[in-house]
Amino acid sequence: MRRDRLSPWLIAVLLLALWGGWSWWHMRPLHPGPGELAPDDPVQTALDTPMEPIHFGDFTLTPRAKFDLVARVLSTEHYRFDAGAALVPEDFAFGWGRMSDSAILKDIDISQSGRFYYWSVRQFPIPRREIETHSANMHLIPADVGVRRALGRIRVGQVVALDGFLVDADRAGGWHWRTSMTRDDTGDGACELFYVTTVDSPVDQTDPAPPSSE
Repeated sequence: MRRDRLSPWLIAVLLLALWGGWSWWHMRPLHPGPGELAPDDPVQTALDTPMEPIHFGDFTLTPRAKFDLVARVLSTEHYRFDAGAALVPEDFAFGWGRMSDSAILKDIDISQSGRFYYWSVRQFPIPRREIETHSANMHLIPADVGVRRALGRIRVGQVVALDGFLVDADRAGGWHWRTSMTRDDTGDGACELFYVTTVDSPVDQTDPAPPSSE
């Protein structure tokens, strides 16, 4: 009597599909209701005295300012192969003020690529300058393994609180990466290089179904 058995290859494919489905379910975007979830601007505080450089693998980080952020995650992008991936494994696009409001964000298309954050609209739900000054792409440097794991669990649509420092980064051979020091700039050089020391979720997160398109 013949017995049909699943091949090891097919079992591996099925297990990979199950793992992928589980990962997607746990990391799927949140869809909070309307209203400003993160009304306040990030807080940047000048250092009273220069801090000692932070040695991070092959990199030397120079703290420029204390930085505290409570914002909604608009998008995330992981990097593995570019020149900065060993320092910054992922970028987050954040929004605060009306850029944390689902009623506004539904009319804005958001994406990330090549270390930049992009947005587009058919019709502006708020003034262009408000979009530019109340959202930002930030290069996140996790201070330790615990912070890296916490950042890896954050979902698009979630409100998070991050504390740490804006830093400049240097590496032997003349490589450097400079942080933005203002939320008013745009384009190349406008991203914050953010050394994250703590991660928290300041509000209860709910996950209602996304609004119907009907």
